[in-house]
Amino acid sequence: MAVTKILYGRLGKNPELRYTPKQEPVCYFSLAEIVSDHERPNWHDVVIWGKQAEHASVFLNKGCKVFVRGQNREREYRTIEGITKRCSSFIADDLGFLSF
Repeated sequence: MAVTKILYGRLGKNPELRYTPKQEPVCYFSLAEIVSDHERPNWHDVVIWGKQAEHASVFLNKGCKVFVRGQNREREYRTIEGITKRCSSFIADDLGFLSF
């Protein structure tokens, strides 16, 4: 069972909005999580779906402070060369941001 977490940080790049073949909006962005006892931030690849994905692509840009609530998901895949690779993403259910 996946654990729901809240991450707080800044966007590392502008959000990228895409649509699935069924026209479902999905938005991707990187988040530098602010961790008080570390010199460097923890980086996360964030994925958010639906209306919130469309809002993120309109209202957010690189450097914005945001928080996301969701779960880490790992997936495994094989490359054309037959090498097994793993990647993880943070699948966000909710998104909040500070506007200036």
